[in-house]
Amino acid sequence: MKSLTLTVNAETVTHVIEDRTSLADFLREDCDLTATHLGCEHGACGACSVLVDDVLTRSCLKFARQCEGQTVVTLEGLQDDADMEVLKAAFHEKHGLQCGFCTPGMLMSACALLETNPKPDAEAVRAALVGNLCRCTGYTQIIESVLDATGGADGN
Repeated sequence: MKSLTLTVNAETVTHVIEDRTSLADFLREDCDLTATHLGCEHGACGACSVLVDDVLTRSCLKFARQCEGQTVVTLEGLQDDADMEVLKAAFHEKHGLQCGFCTPGMLMSACALLETNPKPDAEAVRAALVGNLCRCTGYTQIIESVLDATGGADGN
């Protein structure tokens, strides 16, 4: 067990952890940031998506120790972000969530997309969300939510 220091949601955090601790477990258990969901724990579902140095990352596939000195942003870290508020409102308005389990990963993936492409078309949204699984919505409402938030192809 060794000390780990990194920046999480604009705060420097230090915790003593085992080397094998995943970033997802570190965020949930050590930082009490539970919006990062654990679904498959194999990187296939996208529920654990976070930003590591502005790169969308499956936190279940990365050891926390690999992030030493880096900056991690979770959904909680975007709670005061104006663009994220618009995305959340669109997800609510367009019924882009049902059970909500996949929603944090979907929102983080959409956020990463909008950083590089603020006015995506439906195909770009589909491509950005390809690594996120949803068992409730059928994806149509999620894609419409992102487009609505950006005023994209099928949005306003």
